[in-house]
Amino acid sequence: MYSVLFVCTANQCRSPMAEALWRDYVAANGSQEEWGIGSAGTWTGPGRSAMPLTIQVLAEQGLDVRGHRSQPVDWALLCQYRLILVMEQGHKEALQLEFPKARGRIFLLSEMSGPSYSVADPVRGGPADYRHTLAEIADLLVRGAERIYVLACEPAG
Repeated sequence: MYSVLFVCTANQCRSPMAEALWRDYVAANGSQEEWGIGSAGTWTGPGRSAMPLTIQVLAEQGLDVRGHRSQPVDWALLCQYRLILVMEQGHKEALQLEFPKARGRIFLLSEMSGPSYSVADPVRGGPADYRHTLAEIADLLVRGAERIYVLACEPAG
């Protein structure tokens, strides 16, 4: 069994994008049943829907996240996933400080495919900003797929 949790700030833009894209990727590669895939936010309340532009740009790709509801990161949630992929360096630092036992399982999404950098939050932007972020996340997931598979199958703890 593989498992990955995608984390951003509010769990309404980037991490739902990454979750939907990764679900689609593993389904297209015939391994959807082998995966636990989720998303959460470092600074969010529970039950918020994805942002309207997140829903729109994913729908343009044939992906439906209308049922998405935000959830905050906590220790119980982190324990369910072998790999935690965050969008910003600040997310990584905050989670590693708050949850030191998970330190070795927390990475920037960009670290899966090359030099590490933060994926910008499109929340205050327009449709073009959301499309750019979606394309960037999609590219990082495809280029980092091999490493994601390796790290997502290591034991949680």
